[in-house]
Amino acid sequence: MNLILIDREKDDFTSPTRVKVYGRRFEHITKVHRACLGDSLTAGIINGRMGTGTITDISTDHLEMELVLDHDPPPALEMTLVMALPRPKMFRRILEALASLGVKQIYLINSWRVEKGFWSTPVLEQENIDKALLLGLEQAGDTTMPRVHLRRFFTPFVNEELDTIAGRTLRLAAHPKGVTTCPCHPGTCVTLAMGPEGGFIQKEIDSFERLGFTCVTLGPRILRLETAVPYLVSRLFA
Repeated sequence: MNLILIDREKDDFTSPTRVKVYGRRFEHITKVHRACLGDSLTAGIINGRMGTGTITDISTDHLEMELVLDHDPPPALEMTLVMALPRPKMFRRILEALASLGVKQIYLINSWRVEKGFWSTPVLEQENIDKALLLGLEQAGDTTMPRVHLRRFFTPFVNEELDTIAGRTLRLAAHPKGVTTCPCHPGTCVTLAMGPEGGFIQKEIDSFERLGFTCVTLGPRILRLETAVPYLVSRLFA
């Protein structure tokens, strides 16, 4: 936890500049950081500014901090990710990575190779999505929560929404059988589509190409989605 995130919606504030920290954050500060009275830690408001929090009081189950928030969070990546719903066991890790990397717009879509049961998994509950995103923000030192949009039906999403979402961005669809090498640092906003394990089927790739997406590859190696996602984001924006 490289950043202590404060939530305005959970009554963390006891005054305009003072907050009470408890639960998982309290345990981490006292047992991992081993912070003491008077110590200052990096802190920030969810979807707000960042700065420092100085510990002014420590109790058995909570502590209080005085906040000085004097700068903005890191800028978001100029990227929208359209991603086939991953397997539940890797979904949390991918969300954490995306939040850490600064991706703020994520569309989770269906695909022929996505098992129907994935859409009923508890990991898609908003509470669990938010938990994974917060862990990523804490790791990276960022306060701006990504927005995750669920789109269970492929064809209506591609036909009715995707063109507007992509707008004037560079449109790329990652695919193991692509023939064009993924560009490196293109210097423009990107909409990136990524399929499930095994990639999109050809009919789905055709749908993206009709909207101006270029089918790109990372080379001869076939990567797991949890590896391909940070690799592609880094290649485009490092």
